[in-house]
Amino acid sequence: MRGDLNGELKIDVFYREGILAIQNGFACGDWNDEGKGILQLRPFNITNSGQIDLGSTKYVETDRNVEAYLLQNRDVIFNNTNSEELVGKTALWTRSDRAVLSNHMTILRVLLQDKLCPKFLSFYLLKRWFDGYFHSVCRRHVNQASVSTERLRDTDFPAFDLPEQRKISGVLGVVQRAIEQQERLLALTAELKKTLLHQLFTHGLRSEPQKQTEIGPVPESWEQRPLEEAGEVVYGIQAAVASNLKPVGTKILTNKNITLDGKIVVDAINYFVLKTKRHREAMLKKGDLLFNWRSGSKEHVGKTAYFDLDGEFTHSSFILRIRPNDEVTGRYLFYYLNFLRESGYFVKAQTFSINAKFNKSAVNRLPTYLPDEDERREIVIALDAVGQKLAVLRAKRSLLTNLFRTLLHQLMTAEIRVHDLDLSMLGVTGLGSENSDQRKSEP
Repeated sequence: MRGDLNGELKIDVFYREGILAIQNGFACGDWNDEGKGILQLRPFNITNSGQIDLGSTKYVETDRNVEAYLLQNRDVIFNNTNSEELVGKTALWTRSDRAVLSNHMTILRVLLQDKLCPKFLSFYLLKRWFDGYFHSVCRRHVNQASVSTERLRDTDFPAFDLPEQRKISGVLGVVQRAIEQQERLLALTAELKKTLLHQLFTHGLRSEPQKQTEIGPVPESWEQRPLEEAGEVVYGIQAAVASNLKPVGTKILTNKNITLDGKIVVDAINYFVLKTKRHREAMLKKGDLLFNWRSGSKEHVGKTAYFDLDGEFTHSSFILRIRPNDEVTGRYLFYYLNFLRESGYFVKAQTFSINAKFNKSAVNRLPTYLPDEDERREIVIALDAVGQKLAVLRAKRSLLTNLFRTLLHQLMTAEIRVHDLDLSMLGVTGLGSENSDQRKSEP
């Protein structure tokens, strides 16, 4: 059957015919993150790729009879209230945990699964969110937006028969599970890097005795110097940056362009017109370090990035540029500063006003422990290897995410059909069977 959206079929048809039940969750202000009571899912528990994320959880203790609100396996979870950009996120619940939803979430429960595939419904609503449909029909409030049950029921639905729904869901499910695997590998590798950072900067590579210092234990032979002896430290430029809708001038990096794991992101970039010699001197060179010395969040103070981008960039006044004396020292300092942030050193040492800060003078005086050049180089090689592994995993995740979104659109609109796909590279077999569609994910 066709997959075009012509308005003849809507989700409301399944609701009125008793194939689908729709129910909102409930509000409860008495929540905790200590596991007391029952798990209550919130909007942040649905990822932007349509998966359940229980990395952060809230529990509620309530006198309410929650039995009628308990999630069942293969319930579709719809985010009915959020920011305009996020309202409409959707995921499929395939876990065995006892859980309920907050009132910002809606359960769509398929009562007759020989009439409608729950996984297909979940993927289709996610596709409509990607399309911006729920953004276009949501009601705007002061700080958020919402999609009512009535507007959800009024959503168009493609007229695929059940076998085709299951085949499409099978293909998309394989790609989604591949993304989940990459997420797990990324998390494990990131934890490995964190452990390696601690091991290398507290024990070194020579199995030598340790000495106690203001940053904690370090190898006895490591020499202490102020950071200014390892590289030049300068402030960025103070500028009222222009809108990135008007890309005029030089790209300017702010603390928002540096991630907690030391990456530079330029998805949203601002521009600044260089007017003085001081501005031109603030231009970045490859190998510079960008140190976030001022932030509204104390945990973000000290996050450091290694600048290796092509093109002309400068940096804002909340970023200190550190220009190391040599490349090996630069890579070493990049890891050393991120180790200090992750170990909590900057939180303990920084001063506070309206914003948390750790200014240029403090950075210049920062105790920097340096092994000899050979050990410094070996430490950099070890950490670079883990960093390269993370980069490969991120690239694979990005490719799979793009593949998922492309297939989601093309299969749901019948631009391509499952039988036209070469699925050998994904290892897909037996699609369309009841067993493949009913398979549960690991909790």
